[in-house]
Amino acid sequence: MYGPHRINNGSHLTESEDEHCMTTKMRSEIAEQPAALRATLDALLPRTEEVRRLAQDTRHMLFIARGTSDNAAVYGRYLIEARAGRLSALAAPSIATTYRRTLDLDGVLAVGLSQSGRTEEIVETLEWAKACGAKTVAITNGGEESPLAQAADLALCTLAGEEKAVPATKTYTTQLAALAVLALGLGADVNGDDLRRVPDAVEKLISDPGDLDAVVDGLAGKPGVVVSGRGLAFSTALELALKLKEACYMHAMGLSYADLLHGPIAVVDEDTPAVLVASGEGPTLAGTISLAQRVTGAGASAFGVGGGTELAAASTASLNGPDLPEWVSPLGLIVPGQLLTEALARRLGIDPDAPRGLNKVTQTD
Repeated sequence: MYGPHRINNGSHLTESEDEHCMTTKMRSEIAEQPAALRATLDALLPRTEEVRRLAQDTRHMLFIARGTSDNAAVYGRYLIEARAGRLSALAAPSIATTYRRTLDLDGVLAVGLSQSGRTEEIVETLEWAKACGAKTVAITNGGEESPLAQAADLALCTLAGEEKAVPATKTYTTQLAALAVLALGLGADVNGDDLRRVPDAVEKLISDPGDLDAVVDGLAGKPGVVVSGRGLAFSTALELALKLKEACYMHAMGLSYADLLHGPIAVVDEDTPAVLVASGEGPTLAGTISLAQRVTGAGASAFGVGGGTELAAASTASLNGPDLPEWVSPLGLIVPGQLLTEALARRLGIDPDAPRGLNKVTQTD
């Protein structure tokens, strides 16, 4: 499908690898997501009552995370504020680990997210939150014996299995599933049966992601890209931008389209296309369609992800989204973005399994 590349400096594919090793670890792990999601939902959906009991004397939410897990936390924040009516915030771990300030967290439910459960900064910050009076939850793929799970009052362990590629795929979508279960335990006004539809929707997207070749063609050779969404889809925009940065070495900017319109839209031009992410329903869809029309009207390329037929019609080319309600759509929306990242990396001669300078577990000061 894609032409050979002769680049070979550590994290790049040789000509032979590019032609003959088309199934990367990242691509294999993308394909494992339906099974990982089914296993995780089977394990966690029966535990909503545990969440309810732990949270019954709390009012606010505090999410503690870094990197991909922080993008998952953005989904959790929007979901719980929009559908469970609880004020939520993203923590600044340095308040705990660097400034070492004590805060009054009485009435707070603190949620620490780490795929490995071994990121020391996140473990330390969750322990700090408990010492400050918060109730604590861990969301991790590291298992019950991981330091993060051991530090929490309640551990919601995902069942993604070992993830070998450095860019997170199945550990990210199962984190979103755990956050959706958390929202159910907090009384979110949603239909919990929607979660059972997610694995099939993801399976369909893997087999039919949309016009993947055209979007890869449109991004290959571009120095940068703006990735934008709003509301519940904002987390997907941030995560897709991160994937394009770490696996394709692109200057990718993840923004809410509300922030994009406040000035940064000036960077969108012939050399900097926009990738616009939206659920197929919900209050942010119309604004995303309008943004696509504005971008293409100015002579730049707009590539849609999700958003149904209307966003596809307004875009230069588009990837399919899941047939899911808005509240769970981010669990599927990221999947065509993952496929795009993997395919674009190979087009550029980059090994997406082992981006330069990155490790599976990142420790910060």
